[in-house]
Amino acid sequence: MNESPPTPPFDRPEHPQNIATAIAEVSERATLLIHEEVELAKAEVAEKAQKLARGAVVGAVAGVFFVTALVFVLVGCAWLLYYLLPGGDFTYFWGFFAMALILLVLGVIAGLIAARVVKRSAPPVPTMAIEEARRIRETVGGPTHGSGPDGGTSAPQPPAVGEPSPEARG
Repeated sequence: MNESPPTPPFDRPEHPQNIATAIAEVSERATLLIHEEVELAKAEVAEKAQKLARGAVVGAVAGVFFVTALVFVLVGCAWLLYYLLPGGDFTYFWGFFAMALILLVLGVIAGLIAARVVKRSAPPVPTMAIEEARRIRETVGGPTHGSGPDGGTSAPQPPAVGEPSPEARG
């Protein structure tokens, strides 16, 4: 009954293979995780773009109806201005010129408002994927205390155009 005790796992000759296998598995899983994050970002942007496209189509249809109604209202206003403006017979064109001037002023105001709204709006950003990637980085990398803008270590930045490199400075 002379049995030798089992050897611990770290004394086995296959230990380097286990480490290599573990490293390969971690690498494969990290690659898979990165691919899944990229797919999540693509899906999120596609979903937001589809919602934007649907809204644009509905807005365009509403715009067609609105423009058609507006044409009738404007023609009626032009004839009303003809009756209100002083002038003789056959001077109805002054009513249309007055209506065109009013429309130009309203168009300028609407254009300025639209430009302000477009500047404030943001492009569709995959916020969920970015947040998930940040969490993964924090989980995998652990807490880092570096000098980067996000608390992590950042890569050295190249010098600006015309600025000497750190090696050239001395």
